[in-house]
Amino acid sequence: MAHLPKPAAPGAAADADVEAQMKECRNRIDRLDEELVRLLNARASCADEIGHLKDLVGMETYQPNRELEVLEHVRTVNAGPLDGSAITRLFERIIDESRRLERLAHDGDA
Repeated sequence: MAHLPKPAAPGAAADADVEAQMKECRNRIDRLDEELVRLLNARASCADEIGHLKDLVGMETYQPNRELEVLEHVRTVNAGPLDGSAITRLFERIIDESRRLERLAHDGDA
């Protein structure tokens, strides 16, 4: 296996510029993470309400057709750079947590 030559060490000014750019990207990620947490909790509140409504009419928590609809929807609206399978994996986890909340709502009403 051939090794590529090590690039020349950038100067202090370039290092500082890269550090500043990385800091800005990390700050944007922090703000996006905060927004994701807010949105996930808003989504979870909806799932909790759905759990109560399902309980009122005796509907099962697990609704495989609805879960397939959600997964298809998020794959359809995905513009990348995450691919469809990454979006599917993320939303499968989100759906699992939503289902858990619905079950807790059901158990809390028992």
